[in-house]
Amino acid sequence: MTSYDAELQRHNEVLRQACGVQFRDHVLDIGCGSGQTTREAARAARAGSALGVDVSAAAVERAREAARAEGIRNVTFERANAEVYRFPQEHFDLAISRFGTMFFDDPAAAFANISRALRPAGRLVMMVWQAPERNEWDVTIRQALGMTAISAGLPDAFSLADPPAVTEILEGAGFADVTFTNVSEPVYYGPDVDAAMDWVRGFAYTREILRQLDPTAAERAVGRLREALATHLSDDGVWFNSRGWIVTARRR
Repeated sequence: MTSYDAELQRHNEVLRQACGVQFRDHVLDIGCGSGQTTREAARAARAGSALGVDVSAAAVERAREAARAEGIRNVTFERANAEVYRFPQEHFDLAISRFGTMFFDDPAAAFANISRALRPAGRLVMMVWQAPERNEWDVTIRQALGMTAISAGLPDAFSLADPPAVTEILEGAGFADVTFTNVSEPVYYGPDVDAAMDWVRGFAYTREILRQLDPTAAERAVGRLREALATHLSDDGVWFNSRGWIVTARRR
């Protein structure tokens, strides 16, 4: 099975360089998943610390196990929603996120909460997706499934794709100097078509659209999806083009 860390291997390096974690930094990682980005931040901030938060208890437990296995002592993980969690005020030098900030119910409240956790002039560095039509993986999957829009109630991975809207949210939350840097790196869906199928069928919207179809239509959709993935198979696995933003800002 492909992992989220494997999918985003190219993006991870771009984000790591953009974050530029310093030796004494205290780092907050929002939507940390299984903690790869948090552990990397902790290793860079050897005289500081890193806290990773995620709403998934299972992900947080995996993150803790990985940190223990790697012997990283200056990292902690909490199951928490960054929108409402009571972080220590003005504590962190840097807040980071690898595709973990797009799913807040109330983005304005969430970023205001994150801003309060940063010291004055503390930095925010997050990676988010650009618009869906700029992401080959999303276009391909939707076409194969006959899906025209995000189903109501499903998470919207593209909620922070629009720079003017995001700038307005961040400035309202107490941030300044908001910048957007284009990221054009491919996503990895696995070493072969079977692995890619397993990975894509795990996506929330894939599961939902297949659930809504009758068995015959679902079988046809799965067939189309398999064919689409096969066209993206190369010697080193199944890859799709993608576009994201590195969004940076600082607390006023």
